[in-house]
Amino acid sequence: MLEVKRAQKTFFRDTPNERAALNDLSLTLNPGEFLTVIGSNGAGKSTLFNAITGGFLLDGGSITLGGEDITWLPPHRRAFMIGYIFQNPTRGTAPSMTIEENLALAYSRRKKWPLRKGVSKEDNSFFREHLARFEMGLEDRVKDKVGLLSGGQRQALAMLMSTIARPRLLLLDEHTAALDPAAAQNIMRITDGIVREQKLATMMITHNIRQALDFGTRTIMLEDGKIVLDMSGDERQNMTISRLMERYSRLRVM
Repeated sequence: MLEVKRAQKTFFRDTPNERAALNDLSLTLNPGEFLTVIGSNGAGKSTLFNAITGGFLLDGGSITLGGEDITWLPPHRRAFMIGYIFQNPTRGTAPSMTIEENLALAYSRRKKWPLRKGVSKEDNSFFREHLARFEMGLEDRVKDKVGLLSGGQRQALAMLMSTIARPRLLLLDEHTAALDPAAAQNIMRITDGIVREQKLATMMITHNIRQALDFGTRTIMLEDGKIVLDMSGDERQNMTISRLMERYSRLRVM
């Protein structure tokens, strides 16, 4: 379980540009819950992810994951617990290494140390089996360098790399935004399948409102570093894009 308690982060403090990016924000994410995160630019979505991954330390509040207080842990320690996929398909993979070498490095996180890129015959079969599920032909290209892959293929690989070691939490930061519609749809199919199969606690930032409502089990909306809307169950299931945008407009002027 992820628990963020009264998180506070202010940038450019005591200057004319002072901005409260996280404003006493509290959030609980249960095991297996798939949370989609929406909000305007500057609402605090990426700031929240950076706080969880250790991109910076909070000014106030705490973060626990799986019962462990990670508030002050450095990013490399949190990386063993958290899978993170970025918007840019070129991030999160090593382009000069092969598919199987990238997967070997990610898989070795299960043992935490040392990281290795050597691939055993058993690991190779394991990787090929998982790649075949994507139906992209990657299982037959394990010796290819990752730099030769398309954006969609690299995001599929990044998804497997981020989840193959069974993290406690998966963070998806607009991970389909840079892809063409067909590739984005395929990556969401892969994402949904992995999250359901592993029962992963997952948070996904998206600006695609349709995507935010179609996937996951819960949706939150951020504004000015606070959660202004939290929907699940029947309320979320019956929500339409037009009604959600209308409600958002009302919340922004409150």
